[in-house]
Amino acid sequence: MAAGPARAAPPPAADLALLDALTWGANATSYAALAAQGREAWLAAQLRPGGPSVLPPAVQARIDAGQPSGELLDRLAALDAQAKAANALSDPEAKKAAQSAYQGALNDALRRSVSDTILRALYAPDQIRERMTWFWFNRFSVYQGKANVRAMVGDYLDTAIRPHALGRFRDLLGATLEHPAMLRYLDNAENAAGRLNENYARELMELHTLGVGGGYTQHDVEDLARILTGAGIEVRPEHPKLKPELQGALVRRGPFLFNPARHDFGEKILLGHPIRGRGFAEIAEALDILCRHPATARNVTRAMAAYLLGHPPSDALVDRLAGVFGRTDGDIAAILDVLVHAPEFQAGLGTGFKDPMRYVLSAVRLAYDDRVILNTGPVQGWLGRLGEGLFNRSTPDGYPLDAAAWNGPGQLTTRFEIARQIGGGPAGLFKPPMPDAVEEPAFPLLQNRLYFGALAATLTGQTRAALGRATSPQDWNTLFLSSPEFMR
Repeated sequence: MAAGPARAAPPPAADLALLDALTWGANATSYAALAAQGREAWLAAQLRPGGPSVLPPAVQARIDAGQPSGELLDRLAALDAQAKAANALSDPEAKKAAQSAYQGALNDALRRSVSDTILRALYAPDQIRERMTWFWFNRFSVYQGKANVRAMVGDYLDTAIRPHALGRFRDLLGATLEHPAMLRYLDNAENAAGRLNENYARELMELHTLGVGGGYTQHDVEDLARILTGAGIEVRPEHPKLKPELQGALVRRGPFLFNPARHDFGEKILLGHPIRGRGFAEIAEALDILCRHPATARNVTRAMAAYLLGHPPSDALVDRLAGVFGRTDGDIAAILDVLVHAPEFQAGLGTGFKDPMRYVLSAVRLAYDDRVILNTGPVQGWLGRLGEGLFNRSTPDGYPLDAAAWNGPGQLTTRFEIARQIGGGPAGLFKPPMPDAVEEPAFPLLQNRLYFGALAATLTGQTRAALGRATSPQDWNTLFLSSPEFMR
């Protein structure tokens, strides 16, 4: 049989658009890697990375240098002891100083977590995993400003979110449920038999799984809260004192503790399914029910598609993705594979408006490629000015994904100011965050091989004309980073 006609290779602009849609922003290095591997091989390696991210040595060294010693359980125990000791002081000045030191320790932990997250997003080679890590964190959002969540949020991202970002949705959901950041933020650590707290149960159905209109009732919320009683946090090394008949029902993993003495062992009904009262196994059964519900498949895949498309997906595409969710038991990489190959995705490449996180990170990635910045503070500052500071969403719904939230006049004015800072020079990115540090010389190179090889062809005549009127390299950079094409 004669061979069919060879399929034409996609034009450079198409590869560029795919790269930009799935990563934290195209740069010369990532574009060269995609071109060398080929689109399908690159995509397969990104969706199934097969192990932890191998970061550039300079980035890994920075992260390692800031890592706190000990397990999360030990760190939380030490902070808890520090807080109790401070509160026990009788001298007002000493008490104030000790409480300030405690808050300082929490803030230091937060700064490390923010810095590590930005460095991974900018330089990790497994960019799709990093994009999805942020998506899932935003979906299972916790707020750093509540209680001592600042001390836990980095571990939450590294142990509960990133390892499962391309795995099974059920595993991801279970990991978030058992992490103390979620238990503290949504108050399930206070949820006990006779003292129900419905906060987590409600968000677990409304935001994390079924979605609004997903078919649950207030009775389901109440019974799910009863199922979740006893799931909490314990940082003391000793187990709680239990009656002999309850000791076998205790479950402890790090700071997570299922305390059967706080659990409601009564019978429950969740979404029409009878749940026999028997302890921690009820929670696993409830998560299985939620993850296998058709409403969860549709709600989760709709959000995934909207995130990567940049606009709400069609019902037909959601139907297709929800079918993959059901057939694969929530295999996130399999769902993404189908989404990326869907005609609707291909047709929409380059049309979605960047939220602040994508805008800032893509600008830094393009400007400095694989040169590692020495100070992530400016990046976090820009995100804060644009309203999307890391770990700073106080409500559990996460930051909005729709363009309308980010394309108002005030937002665009601030973006222009940030474009001027990034495009005009190092902007503090290469000044180490320490006293008397000297900033290394650096200049953003946007007119690089990627620009001349692919980017320039994506610009409209109006944008090219504006760039042609630039009076300096700094002015050109600012205009390019402010252009409609770069915003998308």
